[in-house]
Formats: sequence, C-alpha cells, structure tokens
Amino acid sequence: MFTKILIANRGEIAVRVIESARAMGVKTVAVYSDADAGAKHVQLADQSVHIGGSAPVDSYLRGEVIIRAALDTGAQAIHPGYGFLSENPDFVEAVEAAGLTFIGPSADAIRAMGLKDAAKALMEEAGVPVVPGYHGKNQDPEHLSGAADTIGYPVLIKAVAGGGGKGMRKVARPEEFAAALDSARGEARTAFGNDAVLIEKFVEKPRHIEVQVFGDGTEAVHLFERDCSLQRRHQKVIEEAPAPGMTSEMCEAMGEAAVRAARAIGYKGAGTIEFIVDGSDGLRPDRFWFMEMNTRLQVEHPVTEAITGIDLVEWQLRVAAGEPLPLTQEQITLTGHAFEARLYAEDVPKGFLPATGTLTHLEFPARARIDSGVRAGDTISPFYDPMIAKVITHGPTRAIALARLSRALDESEVAGSVTNLSFLGALTRHAGFAGGDVDTGLIERDLEALTRVDAVPARVVAQAGFAAAGLMEEGDATGFTLWSPLARSLFLELDGEEYRVVIRLTGSEAAEIAVGAEIVQARRAPRGWTFAETRAAPMARAGNRLTVFDGPGHAFTVVDPLDRAQEAGGDGNLIEAPMPGLVKAVFVAAGQAVTAGEKLAVLEAMKMEHTLTAARDGTVAEVLAEAGAQVEAGAPLVRLEDEEG
Repeated sequence: MFTKILIANRGEIAVRVIESARAMGVKTVAVYSDADAGAKHVQLADQSVHIGGSAPVDSYLRGEVIIRAALDTGAQAIHPGYGFLSENPDFVEAVEAAGLTFIGPSADAIRAMGLKDAAKALMEEAGVPVVPGYHGKNQDPEHLSGAADTIGYPVLIKAVAGGGGKGMRKVARPEEFAAALDSARGEARTAFGNDAVLIEKFVEKPRHIEVQVFGDGTEAVHLFERDCSLQRRHQKVIEEAPAPGMTSEMCEAMGEAAVRAARAIGYKGAGTIEFIVDGSDGLRPDRFWFMEMNTRLQVEHPVTEAITGIDLVEWQLRVAAGEPLPLTQEQITLTGHAFEARLYAEDVPKGFLPATGTLTHLEFPARARIDSGVRAGDTISPFYDPMIAKVITHGPTRAIALARLSRALDESEVAGSVTNLSFLGALTRHAGFAGGDVDTGLIERDLEALTRVDAVPARVVAQAGFAAAGLMEEGDATGFTLWSPLARSLFLELDGEEYRVVIRLTGSEAAEIAVGAEIVQARRAPRGWTFAETRAAPMARAGNRLTVFDGPGHAFTVVDPLDRAQEAGGDGNLIEAPMPGLVKAVFVAAGQAVTAGEKLAVLEAMKMEHTLTAARDGTVAEVLAEAGAQVEAGAPLVRLEDEEG
C-alpha cells in the first residue's frame, strides 16, 4: 500500500479522498490554486502545494506542475478525483512516465471509451446492447439523413466527443434534420473542437440508469445500479440506488452487460457504465442500451457506498497498489435504499444561474451524510463548480430514505448565497418522483410547479423583525417599556419586496407583531419564542442580513431605519422618529435655513445613535421635540416649511 498520495483535485472530492486515505493510514498531499489557498481540502491534507492561478487552466489542468508536486513531496501515486485531468490519457501516461502510479484506469482504457462512436462499436463487439443508430465515420449530411430515415424518427443527434448535453439535438421529423445537424455540429465544434456526430434512436420515456463497475485489470464486478433520471439540461440533480422498479431479472442483465463492458477493455479501478432505458413499459431486460462509460469515480458514488457498505475510494487505492478485487461478485450485497441531492449555489428563479458569495453560515443535520468541500466563511468562487454539498440519506426502504432526504434538506442551513435548496425540497415532495415514476423529462415537464416561489409566511417575517429589533434574547426588551404605546417599527427587504413590521409588547414575555394587515402573536415558551404558535426557526445574522431557516431559508435585509426615514422624507415636510427612542440632541430652531443632508437631531434607539438629516433644502417651520424626550415610532420631530411652487 502507498504511504503517501497526491490528490490532483479540489473541493468535496479532494476532501472525500483525504478522509478515506486517512482512515487507511495513508498521508495526503493537496494542491491548490490562488482562489483555494484557504480551502478545506488544503487544511485537511498532511501537505499542500500551490500550483498556480485561480482559473483551472492556470492550476488544476497543469499536469506537469501537479506531477512535479508529487515528486517533490515524495508521493507515490496520484488520485485524479473527477473532472479536470481524471479522464485525460496523456496525463495518465505522463504520471506513469514519471515513475508514479495513477489511481485509475490505463490510458488505453480511457482512450477506448473517450469517443462515443468508437466506444459503441467496441461494446457491440463485446455483446453489450447498444442503442439503434449510426456510429460510422461517414459524416456527409445526406448519408446521416439517410441513416436517420433507416433508424426511424424521432432521432437524437449527438456529438461524438464531450458531454453535458452539448452538441445534442432531438429531431422529430425528417424536414427538421438538416437545421438540427448544422446547429449540433456548430455547438460541438465550439465546445470540443470536433464536429463529428452520431445518430441514435430517441427513446420516448428515457431513464438514465448506470451501473457501478470495478476492475483490477483482470477481473471485474458490478456494485449494482444507480438511477440518475432526475436531470435538468442533462445535468443530474438527485440520484438514487437501487433504481425504482428494478427487478432481479433486469438487475442481473444490466450487471452482466456492465461487467462484459469492463472486461472488454481490461478495466482497472472504479468506472460507470451508463445505460439509456426505455421505461414506457416498466423495466425490461430487452429495453436497455449502452450510452457511454465514465472512466473515473462518479459524483454520485456515495449512494452506491450506502447500499453496499463499500468504501469505493479505499478500493481504488487497494487496486492501484496491486491488490486483487477485495470481494467477489457473490460477496457484494445490497441493503436498503439511498439518495443523493446536489446542493448548489445557484439562483433558481433566474434560470438556475450559478451564484457566488461568502457562506456566512453553514450547518447540516447530523442524521445525513454530507460530502462538502466548503465551510462557513468560505467563498463560492466564480472559477469552479458552485457545489456546496452533497446531501446523502439511506433507509431500509425507498420511502423512508426519501423522507429522510426531504427532512435533511429542510434542516440544512445556508446563508450568504442563494441556493437550490427549495427546488430540491420540492422534488422530494413531487408525487411522481415519490411514487418512483421517473424519467429524464420529469423536471422540465413540471418545472413551473417545482420552481414556484410561495409567499413568505407572516410568522417568518414577524420573527425576522422581532430578531432585528434585538428582542429574541432574555433582557432584550429592556427600555422598550419606557414609553407608550410600546410600539417599534422597522422595515425588512426580501427578494425586492419591502415589509413593514410593527412590534407592540403586550407583556414581559409576549408581543403583537403587525406584518402589513396581519397580526402575529409572539410568546416566550419554555423552549424559546413562538410565532403564531410555531416554534421560532433557527436564524443566522451577518451585518444587516438576517436569514430565517424556515424551509430553505429566507434572507432578509434589515433596512436602516434612518435611511428609510430619509427616503420617505423626500416626499414631505415632516421628519419623524423611525423607531421609539430618546432624543439626544436637536441642532436646529424654527426659522433656520437648512440644506439637504444637514443634521437636524440625534435619536438614541436600539443601543445606537442615529442622526436624522434634512432630505432637502428648506426652512425649519417647527421643532416638535426637545432633547431628553422619549418618543414613539412615527413621532414628529421637525417640520419644514412647504416648498414654494
């Protein structure tokens, strides 16, 4: 076994590899870019090496620099993680040429599966079912159109290189083929530098089911399947294992096909055989076809670990070190059901745009497995994938595992960036998904319902206002009862909407909170405050941002009361107290000319001094309060004369 390995990656997969290596007694070396200097994986590793600038091309894609870091630190092997250089055969050869071990398959195996058309031809020779289609070298448009006619519409045009849905077009009728072909080729040329395509039969109710395989270069086994059908724009969102509706006959057929595929290329290490499955008539052994092979560990590997009890990273290290497969096929068993949800920093209402931000608060429930490469205080960088964490749950049945996932998402607390938490939660409650009726088109069909933004409950706004006023903790109401009618007014902003919250204490442990026209009763109970008879949700505050974790979390901006008062003052002559407080000083007198921004008075409230200023040029008509006076929210302090004209 190795004594030290270098991890040529970052984020959650680097952390994941470090954890398994540490459990095996193997030391680790992390590499990092400028943006990752303080990252979690860097702090967890035994050693770390800076490899360049923030952009991947300046750091994580610099194979020669990574190899030099391994040699300089005494590492014996390199684990590629996934992404970056993990499926680059030239990098594999360079690693081995330097006398190091690549923890993964051979360069030949990666090349064999690197192009979809060649891989499909190889799989056909190995007896693995392949989607009906044309995978030949003739790229003449007329020839491709004729192939589509032979296959039968609808068909799918796919780029032979790359992935992620780029260079892919569905064609429903012959007259649409030429335009779709031009579009797919143009996109493929830009994305991959290769505009070659293949034509496949389009499956009407497609399910994406993949089989985890593992080889030692001689023998191969499978570790059951994962269903990855819940996708958006060909990107996986929630994965599960085993696949819902899977029969023993179907499982055996897919497993055997996957193992044949791995053996055909003498595969070594962890890999995934991806199949497209026609789910229109249940899962049938004659309705699945090979799509492609991922010659690396997959993002969704934790669900396989959950149902088999096998640490796949440990297996990777053991096989790379020359050991045979730890278990035979008969020794690998399946227990229960597991789900994985990918939590991203992304703005769902704005079309799932990737988001950035500093995570001011990050907390997950202890009952779920959390694979994450970030901590509270870390920044989601624009240079890399905006994944925050993978939330993984396991249970004896699919229903229990899904219920645990739904609750884990509800109890996850993220502040400092927008996330897809609400979207993920809606998916776990989707009736079709809960019933196991899944296919790759589910999200797009129900996207409007899944991304609907519900109105924020008044009790949540009330809690945010109560906390913003500093009244949630014991003793925070001190001084609040020095005036009557015991009212405090403040403003909150959420997603462009402003809320006015008026708080009136009705006792030492109770209050009425007006949110617009709705009144919310707040009471202190033995376990803390309740709002509308609902226990207060967890909260986090950073500056003027206060997040209430009721469901996915609502991030309110606490509007500075003086700013709000000054904005309102621009439309009138009256300067009012924005909240209850003590008038500390008055700087003007009746008849005095003032200019916009000039100090008029100082109000002490919420343990701070606030300066009230003139919103416009004018003349003071009246001074309505004197220094030392306790005033209510909205009390008039200074009135300016009417503007001429």
